[in-house]
Amino acid sequence: MAAVEGSLWALSRVCRALLFLSQFCALAGGESTNSLPDVTKCPSNGLCSRLPADCVDCRTNSSCVYGKPVTFDCTVKPSVTCVDQDFKSQRNFVINMTCRFCWQLPEADYECSASTSCMTVSCPRQRHAANCTVRDHVHCLGNRTFPKMLYCNWTGGYKWSTALALSITLGGFGADRFYLGQWREGLGKLFSFGGLGIWTLIDVLLIGVGYVGPADGSLYI
Repeated sequence: MAAVEGSLWALSRVCRALLFLSQFCALAGGESTNSLPDVTKCPSNGLCSRLPADCVDCRTNSSCVYGKPVTFDCTVKPSVTCVDQDFKSQRNFVINMTCRFCWQLPEADYECSASTSCMTVSCPRQRHAANCTVRDHVHCLGNRTFPKMLYCNWTGGYKWSTALALSITLGGFGADRFYLGQWREGLGKLFSFGGLGIWTLIDVLLIGVGYVGPADGSLYI
């Protein structure tokens, strides 16, 4: 009986040791993955000159002449592998770019957060604060994420052609204003028979030139 208990005790000790080793290996593997975040973000064995900007370290110089071509020396990060034009392993290379800060890039070179709470149909046209991030393969000086004031530009799904057609055909009953979500103006036109026709004609012109838009402040589609 004592021998059986001794065997069970030894077996439990072995199981605990194996469990400890498996947990240790899992933790070690998790730490190694977190320590090399560039492995999953940066493509391997591609051209060094085509790597995203976050995968390389470049010696930039902000004293270059704005708008002029400039060349910077770059080095790939330790966890990234890439090749040159001859498919040979490469660590150091040069990039050719235009001298300008990231916030000076054309709008097509970065993405910004959108806002659905500001009015687009207003005078003067309203702006909203947005956070912009440069696209991966675009190189520039300074921070790649920056704040910028952008014009309000969003749509609630209202069609300009539909609003104009309603204004021409059923504008005397306020159908155009009802469609745009302007219920008070719609009721006013309905009970005044389109302002005896005058209001109807004015709305046709205002909607036609885009001066009157959706009540939520969005743009036409």
